[in-house]
Amino acid sequence: MVKGHCILSHGFESGPDATKVTALADAAHSLGWTAERPDYTDLDARSEVSKYGDVYARIERLLGLARAAAERGPVVLAGSSLGAYISGAVSMQVRPAGLFLMAPPIYMGPAPALQAADVPLSLLHGWNDELIPASDVVAWAQPRRARLLLVDDGHRLSAHVDASASAFRRLLLSL
Repeated sequence: MVKGHCILSHGFESGPDATKVTALADAAHSLGWTAERPDYTDLDARSEVSKYGDVYARIERLLGLARAAAERGPVVLAGSSLGAYISGAVSMQVRPAGLFLMAPPIYMGPAPALQAADVPLSLLHGWNDELIPASDVVAWAQPRRARLLLVDDGHRLSAHVDASASAFRRLLLSL
């Protein structure tokens, strides 16, 4: 029996077959959840919109997928970096059962600061993240009482793929 659906959003200049989102999909499947990994590479390539591509089109794409999934049952949003940012934004419009954010950008220039619905929230971030200071993530997570795992890694969290999958599995088991 399917417990719900996970939508796993890759980071900027990454893709749906990226190592971390693939590991999260495997973790979801092992626990009876379905998972999808949308492809945003066409939107990331739109450098004429911003240096991060078309972020608002990313949000709209995820919003459409999340609304459709929510009509079928529980949905969990997860993402890495820019994928975390858009997952947080969409969580404000489609209340997910849970939210899992890896290396979340708290601030992105003129865009609004990272937002997240008041739902079970888990974060994974690198102490040595060269793009997003760990102190920003700690300060953002504290008032939300989020589950936060800080690891000895950089922005890509490449040395902690298994830890990412384990943390995601813990979130799913808690729902």
